[in-house]
Amino acid sequence: MSRLVKHDAKAPLEVKPSEKSVWVCMCGLSANYPFCDGTHKQCRNEEEGKLYKYVDGARVEIKD
Repeated sequence: MSRLVKHDAKAPLEVKPSEKSVWVCMCGLSANYPFCDGTHKQCRNEEEGKLYKYVDGARVEIKD
């Protein structure tokens, strides 16, 4: 799956280990980025080989 994700950060965020697991967003859609908020569920049924962007929570396919 391919996604266009805009990242504005200039430095990494340090996450110190604790007793609870910390889930880091890998899809780039989380409103609580870099932490997962479950938004990745929106991209579960993306078709392989297609490119998508998400605008205000809606998926838009980017055509060639």
